This record gives sequence, structure tokens and C-alpha cells, in this order.
Amino acid sequence: MKFNHRVIAYLGFAGTLFLGCGSTGEILSTPIENIDTAPLKVTELTDAEAKNWGHLDLVNDTIPGMSVDKAYTEIIKNKKGKSVIVAVIDSGVDIDHEDLNGVLWTNKDEIPNNGKDDDNNGYVDDVHGWNFLGDAYDEQLEFVRILASGDTSNPSYDAAKAQYEEDYQMWSGRKMQYDQIAQAVNGAHETLTKHFGKSDYTIEEVNAIETEDQAIMQAVQIANGMHASDLTLADAKVEINEALVSINERLNFNLNKDFSGRTTGDDINDLSDIGYGNGNVKPVKKSESHGTHVAGIIAAERNNGLGVNGVANNVEIMSIRAVPNGDEYDKDVALAIRYAVDNGAKVINGSFGKSFSPHAEWVRDAIKYASDNDVVFVHAAGNSSENIDVEPNFPDDNVNFVEVSNTYIRVGSLTSKYGSNIVSGFSNYGKKNVDVFAPGSAIYSTFPENEYKSISGTSMAAPAVAGVAALVRSYYPKLTAAQVKQVILESGLPITTKVVVGGDSSNVKSFSDLSTTGKIVNAYNALIMASKL
Repeated sequence: MKFNHRVIAYLGFAGTLFLGCGSTGEILSTPIENIDTAPLKVTELTDAEAKNWGHLDLVNDTIPGMSVDKAYTEIIKNKKGKSVIVAVIDSGVDIDHEDLNGVLWTNKDEIPNNGKDDDNNGYVDDVHGWNFLGDAYDEQLEFVRILASGDTSNPSYDAAKAQYEEDYQMWSGRKMQYDQIAQAVNGAHETLTKHFGKSDYTIEEVNAIETEDQAIMQAVQIANGMHASDLTLADAKVEINEALVSINERLNFNLNKDFSGRTTGDDINDLSDIGYGNGNVKPVKKSESHGTHVAGIIAAERNNGLGVNGVANNVEIMSIRAVPNGDEYDKDVALAIRYAVDNGAKVINGSFGKSFSPHAEWVRDAIKYASDNDVVFVHAAGNSSENIDVEPNFPDDNVNFVEVSNTYIRVGSLTSKYGSNIVSGFSNYGKKNVDVFAPGSAIYSTFPENEYKSISGTSMAAPAVAGVAALVRSYYPKLTAAQVKQVILESGLPITTKVVVGGDSSNVKSFSDLSTTGKIVNAYNALIMASKL
């Protein structure tokens, strides 16, 4: 399941909302001995920095970005690269978006909308990719599907039942909490709006109120509680309503054992039952924004005067809709990976994951298929603040830590704050199962209907790395996918200081213990190392 993260604090309590992986040459960028003594940025990010921080440079800007802008100005300059197809396996992508419509992959062997499989690849009218979900949007979580099957002989049944009971209790409690928050905030806003005769009052005006009226005094207190989280009461109403939508979706669909969202008519337990779905890769509703955001991080048109620059130029985005508002099906993911490989993708981004996987071997075989066919697969590490060397997180590329692929890269998430809080509080980690870290907190990118927003998640860190992989493959096309992975992992900036893990200030670990490399991805260094290979 795709996840984004947002925290809303209210007075004395908070609710955390989960909305919805040997050196070959000298590195010329940041000297390694200087990294851990780099100055800390003490001022807040400017608006321009906040919208582009993932592309900035640690030394020049004191922000732990990937040195993308530096790579373009000092290495790429006017060089011409080769076009690279990057498959985005995700929710739908708004292919009409002003910042994406010029970077789409088009299947030139398919005649649009003629109802025929012109290229005989098993998919009718797959012009810009394929939609394995059909018209579906909401779905159950995988452990709920296991329970709903009623198959108590399933070896995962007991674990699924325990997970369900824990999650249902948590989300039911969260709904009650947010209902109370909404009632308090809405009431306070109405009280202050009536007092001032306007709804756009300022916090300064609120704090200037002199009254003995208990209702107004309480409203002032609530307004200040929200202000502490940089929210006006009006903004808080919007945030809380969005939170409640997500919470209700979790209870009504994701955790509902009686709900079934599947509409495609295929047998989900038969991998040979293909051809289902359709060629419409766009979102079914505006709130299905995840895939559009991911695609923009990779490849939004650069320097066109519009909202955001993608990491890579020379990219064609192949959109594959396979991730619903709930847990993805193993079958859809396995076929999506194979579709991407068979239709020319050289990099695949997978910003999704789950803790139960009935047909994990199907997906693992597909990841191996990508590796065997010279394709880089970049996967988000997940947003549960867990050590995924211990807690299961699917898909993966190994059985008991024996890897089946040498082109799979799993990515954790960074914040823009260099220092002890550099690791995003939500990010999973693992000395064996996470490879690198990249910018993933508050990443500004494309949203459906020509909009742009900042959201957070390892879902945002993975496409940043997929963009770097595409850059390397574009300008150094003779490198194999395995060499591209090697370049990305070896060229990163190593950090050895201790950091807060899981957003828990009592849980402090060496950054080097959170991934196989102990490094943060750096596009500038990657291109230099690629040139030496």
C-alpha cells in the first residue's frame, strides 16, 4: 500500500496519520572527511528551498539533497543523453498534467482506441501503459483479505487476525480522537468568527482579545494550540477533514472484511489469467494523486517555467496502474513488472509495500526477471518506522537474505534537516534490507489537474533514486543495470553520526547501521563514478 505522512498536533495530544525500499574510482564531490562536520542549517528553508530541497547540495546549501542542480550545471551542462523509459508502477498518473504531458512513453506499435492488440503483447490499446485495476479504487489490506477468505489453514491466518485486531482498535480510536478534535476546532472557529464578524482573523487579533467569556477564552486557547503547529483554525479544519476522510476510508474499505473492490473479473490466484484491466492509466478520482506525485519527482519537465523540475531529463514515463487505495495484489505487481520489462523500461519505480504477501514468490520472480533483463528496480522501504530486517516488508528481493536480483535498490527517507534528525521519523530501515537513503520528507511535486503539493514518504525517496538511475542510464548507456546500482550505492555520501530513528528521541543509532551502505544518494557523485566506469 502506498503511504504518505502528515502529522496534526492538537493542544496536548497528537494523531499521526498514515495516508494512503568495492570502489571503482575517486569521488570528486563532497570530501568524505568533511561530511560529518558540515555546518548545520539553523534558519528555516525559504519557499524556494522547500520546493527544491531534494536537488540541493549538502556543502553549498547545508541541506542534504542529492546535488542534482550541481550535476546539471557542472557535469551534464549541454550534453545530450539517451532517452530512458522509466516505468511507474503506482496508482494512476495524470498524463494530461502540464508538467508531465511532454514526458510520456507512447507505445508506437499500438493504434490508439481501435480495440485491438496491435502489437500482440496481450494488452489492448496500451498506448501509455496499462491499468491492472480497471475501474477499481478502494481495496482491503492484504491481511484483511486473508481473514475474509476464511481459510484458517493459511499459515498467515493467525498473524493476520492479530494484525487486524490491533489495526481496527487503533483506527477506531483514531477516528474518535479526530472527531473530538474536529468538534473542538470547528466550534472554536465559529466562536471567533462570530466575535470578529469575519473568518480571516489573525492570531494577533485573537491574542488581543480581552474577555471573561469562557467559550471565547477556550477558543483562544485552541487557536493558539493550532498556531503552535503553524496552522490557523481555518487551515486546521481542512487538515482535520482530510484526516477524517482517510480514517473513514481505512475503516470502511481497507479494514472492512465484507468489502471487495476487485472489478476486473480475473482469478487473482492464477498468474496465467492475463489481459484484464484496460489502457486507461489516469486516476479514477482527483484524490488518487500518489502516482502523479511520484512521476513528477522522477521526470517533471525541467526548466519549462512550470511548478517543479524532475530529477531526470531524457525520460519517458510508462504509467502502470496497479496500486489501489489499499493493498496491491501480488498478481498485479508481478505482471506489472513483467509488462514494464517486456515493453522497454530500463528503470522501474515501486513506491508501495505491505507486510503480508500470499504470492511473494510471483513478485520475487518478476524482480529477478527485471534483473536478468538489465532493468533497475527501485523500491520504497516503507513507512512504519520499523527495522525490516526483522519485520516483513514486501516486495523484497531475497529469501532468508539470499538475493535473487543484483539490480534491486531499496530506499529509506531523509528530511531536509542535516544532523541528528536527518532520518524521516516514519522511515523503515535495515542494515541488510535497505540500501540507501534519499530525500522523502515534504517533497514538492505534481498533483492531478495541474496542481502541485508537498507530501512525505519513502514513496517520495524511491522516485528520487529512480531519477538518478535514469540520469546515469541516459548519459552512460553502456553501463549495465547492475553497474548502475553499484554506482548509486558506492557514490553516495557516507554519514557516520548518530541519528534519531523512528521519530523516537530515545532511539538513537549510528546512521551507518540503518542501511547496507550507510550513505545518502548523490547524483553528482553518481555521474562522476559512472564516467569512470
